[in-house]
Amino acid sequence: MGFLSKWRARKGVSEQSAVDVSERDGVRYLHLGGVTVQSAMRVNAPNELELAYTRAMMGFLLFHPEPRNILMIGLGGGSVTKFVYHKLPAVKTLVVEISPQVVAAARSHFFVPESDQRLQIDIGDGVDHVRNHPASCDVLMVDGYDDRSLVEALASQSFYDDCAAALTPDGVLVVNLWSSDRLFDVYFRRIEASFNGLVLSMPTGKMSNVIVFGFRRSPGNPRWQELRERAKKLEAEYGLEFPDFVDALRSLNVHSEKRLLI
Repeated sequence: MGFLSKWRARKGVSEQSAVDVSERDGVRYLHLGGVTVQSAMRVNAPNELELAYTRAMMGFLLFHPEPRNILMIGLGGGSVTKFVYHKLPAVKTLVVEISPQVVAAARSHFFVPESDQRLQIDIGDGVDHVRNHPASCDVLMVDGYDDRSLVEALASQSFYDDCAAALTPDGVLVVNLWSSDRLFDVYFRRIEASFNGLVLSMPTGKMSNVIVFGFRRSPGNPRWQELRERAKKLEAEYGLEFPDFVDALRSLNVHSEKRLLI
């Protein structure tokens, strides 16, 4: 029996659309042209982050706890968009999504709100938007996979250069990568080049997703004790496993016994 045949599946927009929505055991999933899960939402907790990698993307709060403007390239099912909208009320979020079908599915099946003063969802090319809006955001979040691989235009050296330019002086880039991707090292080196080596990587547990953070300037070699204290406060505020994020940062990055070195 095929994977999707076990699910209650339906087209997100039309039978011609490559956007599929399925549901199992109270969790709703978005697929783009295949069986790979692009987004997940627990129906009885639609504003929480169901997938570990989406929770890990919020790890930027360890280094930039009070952003004012967040730019997201790629909407998917809107998990991170909704979390920011409901949990960070002081933040203005702009999402750029190239597919109108994805936007329609996110609103009709995943409870993504309509645009207002704090949230704007534009249908357009994220590459062009980033290039044309320098110094426009405090946090830039990029999750650019289709069913098979990272979208090439969202992984070029010029795109990552533009990402660095799009950030404010203390800004942070947040990128979701697959460690199983044969070009993972290539993408990581490109981010390092664009951010002058000011890059951290964070594994997300059993899944192959690795979250990469790029900093316009160094966050200052924070002490582990300081990061753990921040993590406890953030966990209490947002309900996410920030102490685990600190441990994950220690596993993959240069550090001393007392400090994370960046």
